[in-house]
Amino acid sequence: MKFGILGAGPAGLYAAILIKRSYPSATIKIFEQNPSDATWGFGVVFSDQALSFLTKDDPQTADLIEPYMEKWSEVNVTHQNETVVIDGVGFSSIGRLQLLQLLQKRAAEYDVVPVYNKKIENLAVFDDCDIVIGADGINSVVRAEAPDEFDERFSIIRNWFCWYGTNRSFDCLTQTFVETEYGFFNAHHYRYTPKLSTFIVECDENTFENVGFAELSEAESQNICESVFQEILQDASLVANHSIWRQFPVLNNRIWYRDNRVLIGDALHTAHYSIGSGTRLAMEDAIALVQALKESEFDYAKAFPKFQSERQATLRKITDASFNSGKWYEQFATHMSLPPCKFALSYIMRSGRISAEKLHGMSPKFAAELEARGIQIE
Repeated sequence: MKFGILGAGPAGLYAAILIKRSYPSATIKIFEQNPSDATWGFGVVFSDQALSFLTKDDPQTADLIEPYMEKWSEVNVTHQNETVVIDGVGFSSIGRLQLLQLLQKRAAEYDVVPVYNKKIENLAVFDDCDIVIGADGINSVVRAEAPDEFDERFSIIRNWFCWYGTNRSFDCLTQTFVETEYGFFNAHHYRYTPKLSTFIVECDENTFENVGFAELSEAESQNICESVFQEILQDASLVANHSIWRQFPVLNNRIWYRDNRVLIGDALHTAHYSIGSGTRLAMEDAIALVQALKESEFDYAKAFPKFQSERQATLRKITDASFNSGKWYEQFATHMSLPPCKFALSYIMRSGRISAEKLHGMSPKFAAELEARGIQIE
């Protein structure tokens, strides 16, 4: 049986690994438009229990990745020069390139070697394949072939963001909010190695226009961002890597497959970076797809509907939370009149998935601080 995979990011690579584990005689051809060592961004952050979704069914891959993970068990929210610690909120991170290289190594163990620097503009290259998997991201060629048949739904979060790195390490995931002469900024920053961190700068529409970021060069934008966050960066500088200003795309598809073609990862759905689940969801899509294929004896006509029906409810919970989180950030400037603890409470409740009862159980120290200040959790 022959498989075609478009995209050799975490979703595509992991789908290939799982297919070869389940169907050793399968032939897989996988194409990636970027070089093997290219990745945009810096660190990948995983929410909750990091690689627990791998440990049960694929301990070898989990064991390969685990030693490179940075871990912490709280989130810091800095607002009005005060830092509020929210305990019990666990995250882990790893460098994007490091993760890709580990998955490439794992794929090579199954003789899966992607063709890199290969831009595919139509799907004729997969005409000899029995099953085609679109793991080619937000600008998916597989989806673009028939967006109406996938029932594509697309919108944007109006805030602007720019993805940097920095050579300063941070204790945990920290959200730093500042008001400037231009308007309101936020930085999401977390370490992904002992010495390096991701540093995402975000601002609302008014601030973006007031600064004039659209007319500035990449270097000029970087200088302004370093100035805005000089206090938190201290002596460190920002590091650019295709660091352009963007608005986050919200993508959902009502239909996940068409004939012998199926979507996973960012080709199928996006998850706002503020919830730390994008890469995990992409890899979980691959797990669910290959499981459905196995249970259907690799008959895609049976497997694809099974994949969607069994995966959809779980995925919807996360993507809904992601959308709510993204919308909170879209309005973060309106919350900045709140004092620090109330602001931190608004932040942690933003996705709609945390009740007052859950917050008490998850973050007892933070909940106690709120009560001590007479702040009601609702």
